Amino acid sequence: MHTSSLLLILAAIVSGAVVPFQAGANAVLGRTLGHPLWGTAISLCVSFACILPVMLLARVEMPALSNLAQAPRWIWIGGIVGVVYITGALVLAPKLGAAGFITAAIAGQMLASVIIDHWGLVGLPQKPVSLPRLAGLGLIILGLIVMQLQASGVKPAAGS
Repeated sequence: MHTSSLLLILAAIVSGAVVPFQAGANAVLGRTLGHPLWGTAISLCVSFACILPVMLLARVEMPALSNLAQAPRWIWIGGIVGVVYITGALVLAPKLGAAGFITAAIAGQMLASVIIDHWGLVGLPQKPVSLPRLAGLGLIILGLIVMQLQASGVKPAAGS
């Protein structure tokens, strides 16, 4: 594995490591505001307020909005998915705990990712499903089951 690949993986790990903090903070935000959807709305507003100065400092040019007319209609699902994920985290993380929610979310992400890769959906390159990829997905799902069994208070069998 190349150094650049390792740096990309490390960056992805760091990106993922902040998600449980987001889930917990947004859950408290939703409770504080009286409804999870208000928590989602405020969280997205904060995201918008944070990205604007970064874009100004980076001198990002205004996009040609006319290009949107030629773009595939599915490009808008990113915003919809963001609302679903943030609201799901607001509602589910307090019930499942950070590890339970994130493990389940990762299992769902990996299942969807294998499907997306196999058919090359949403503009990503096609990477056919393979036995090693299915085995990795199975291990993630097994990890989810193990973590949820422990979290639900199921005791290991005698002699284990």
